[in-house]
Amino acid sequence: MANDTPPQLTPLSALIFGSRWMQLPLYLGLIVAQGVYVVLFLKELIHLIGGATSLSEQLIMLAVLGLIDVVMISNLLVMVIVGGYETFVSRLKLQGHPDLPEWLNHVNATVLKVKLAMAIIGISSIHLLKTFIAIGSLGTEGSGYTEAGVMWQTIIHIVFILSALGIAWTDYLMSLAVKSAKQGHQSASH
Repeated sequence: MANDTPPQLTPLSALIFGSRWMQLPLYLGLIVAQGVYVVLFLKELIHLIGGATSLSEQLIMLAVLGLIDVVMISNLLVMVIVGGYETFVSRLKLQGHPDLPEWLNHVNATVLKVKLAMAIIGISSIHLLKTFIAIGSLGTEGSGYTEAGVMWQTIIHIVFILSALGIAWTDYLMSLAVKSAKQGHQSASH
C-alpha cells in the first residue's frame, strides 16, 4: 500500500513551494475584471437593442463585433484564470465534473501559451475587422482612423500571427525532442 503522506519539506523548500499561493490574489483580480467585462457586455447589448431600428447596418455590425470582442476577451480570461491556477498554483480536482473543459485535462504551461496566443490573434482579428469595416471614415475628423493607424494595426496583427507560429513551432520541436529522448531511454533500458 502506497504512503499517501506528502514528503516533509525543509523550511526553505516549503517557503519557495508555498510562494505559488501569492498568485491567488492575481487570479481573484482577474475574476473581478471578468465581472467588469460582463457589465461592459450588458451595456453594449442594451445600446445595440435600443438602436436596433435606428442604427445603420454598418453600426450594428460594429456593435456585434464589439460584443464578440468582449466575449473573446472573457474567454481569454477564463483560460488564464482556470488554466493558470491549475498549472501554477493548485489542482482544482475537477475530474469527473460534467462541465470540465476538455482542454483542461492536458493543460500545461506550453499548451496554455499556445491557446493564449491563438486567443490574442482572434481578438486582434476582431479589432482589425472592425477597423476595415469602419475604414470609410478614414481621415475624417473624430473618426480615430488614420492610414498610419490602420497600417500599424495590421503590422501588429501580423506580428501576433508570427509570434503564435513561433510558439507553435518551438512547442513542436520540444515535443520531438521529448519523444526522441523517451525512445532513446526505452532503447537503452532493453
